[in-house]
Amino acid sequence: MEKMKHTEKAAGVSNVDEMHFQEFISTHPFVVIDFWAEWCGPCRRIAPIMDDLAKEFGGKVTFGKCNTDDNRRLAMQFNISAIPAIMLFSHGQLADRIIGAYPKEAIREKIVRKFGLH
Repeated sequence: MEKMKHTEKAAGVSNVDEMHFQEFISTHPFVVIDFWAEWCGPCRRIAPIMDDLAKEFGGKVTFGKCNTDDNRRLAMQFNISAIPAIMLFSHGQLADRIIGAYPKEAIREKIVRKFGLH
């Protein structure tokens, strides 16, 4: 039991790729995916925010990140023309998107509202 708790806490933000994307968003009821790239400065500022929010919403919302350079088909599928692009999925369906490097509070507020969390 103790080991299971530790794994849940340590989950954080998962790397998601084209091969596992559909499974990832359909296995978890509420999912936030951060589309980013290595060369993107604003993306690097968002990464620690995603880590913090993943801890804060642990057990309620699942967080993932997807490198757009390595997963171009996904980027095209969601018409991502600017990054960071944060996509919110509810029960496998795209619920909302946040384009740009927003402050943690703004991202948190969007997650709470879209997923009906308190």
